[in-house]
Amino acid sequence: MPQRRRARNSVWRRTPPPPQPPGPSPQAEPSDPRSSEAGEVASVVQSVLYRDGVRVYAPATLAETFRALREQPAGMAWIGLARPTEAELHSLATEFDLHPLAVEDAKEAHQRPKLERYGETLFVVLRAARYLDAPEEIDFGELHVFVGPDFVITVRHGAPPDLSAVRRRMEETPELLGLGPEAVLYAILDAVVDGYAPVVEGVQNDIDEIETEVFGGDPAVSRRIYELSREMVEFQRATRPLVGMLHGLMAGFSKYGTDEELQTYLRDVADHVTHTSERVDGFRQALTDILTVNATLVTQQQNAEMRALAEAGFEQNEEVKKISSWAAILFAPTLVGTIYGMNFEHMPELGWSFGYPFAIGLMGMVCGSLYVIFKRRDWL
Repeated sequence: MPQRRRARNSVWRRTPPPPQPPGPSPQAEPSDPRSSEAGEVASVVQSVLYRDGVRVYAPATLAETFRALREQPAGMAWIGLARPTEAELHSLATEFDLHPLAVEDAKEAHQRPKLERYGETLFVVLRAARYLDAPEEIDFGELHVFVGPDFVITVRHGAPPDLSAVRRRMEETPELLGLGPEAVLYAILDAVVDGYAPVVEGVQNDIDEIETEVFGGDPAVSRRIYELSREMVEFQRATRPLVGMLHGLMAGFSKYGTDEELQTYLRDVADHVTHTSERVDGFRQALTDILTVNATLVTQQQNAEMRALAEAGFEQNEEVKKISSWAAILFAPTLVGTIYGMNFEHMPELGWSFGYPFAIGLMGMVCGSLYVIFKRRDWL
């Protein structure tokens, strides 16, 4: 394999661009590419060779890209892949001397955001995000970026981000693209971070709605708070590591001779990342507080309902006591009258002249005694 060149960005800017070799005409990078074969997904989204920030050749295959890059004395290849095969990653690793650990990470995906340097190659893992308003979910996509002295390789897993917009932006500003692979890395970082803004706004809107529902007594709001809190945990895992990653890049400005203009751009991205990370932290705390408030309101509502039930039970118990008291009072004359009304022949009271007054008096005495007893106990 021929020795790979390690030209600096300043050399690239001073070299005049060569005429474009014959090849496929330039075209925008599709967000979800399809190969010409029916039903097959093309792993190579687009491979383009640039010189001085100008597109000079768009090879159709990786092999053509490798050959064209060897033939260009001062060029940069930007290769975009979507869910590549193991063979494609192996050929890239062989051609650009990529570290096996980084290649393994790019193949497996499901990595945390990180920035690692293997010799002259930077390996960056990013998690892009977009907000799906209807289900109130955040759709995450994973992006792996290899940045070398004369190449940028992007390996995308998932829908976001749309790198075609990044490529168009860079091609429309050749002076920025002419700064080399680090400028492409900046543009990708900027696109990923800018993609967080709609997510933040969508979450903010949902939190506002949740606060209204909490104080409106919506019983389904607890589940909504919990599910949105889970999304914030994932969002925090995507944004928080970027703060340290960008500060790590800024710490290496002097060591790696990063262009002054590019340093300014990267600092701006770092500010946006810090702002986004702080807002995400605030969202998590706000949702925790809202969940606590909602639990308190639910508890208060349950206590009020229990108090109302207790009061209703107490009132019902008072009514039962009154009914029971009067039933007992009325039962006494009924009992006496029933006994005297049996009309047996051998009853001593039947021949007694005071039998009737005695029966009436007995009824009155029993009823009066029961009334006094129940009254003292507040049953009546």
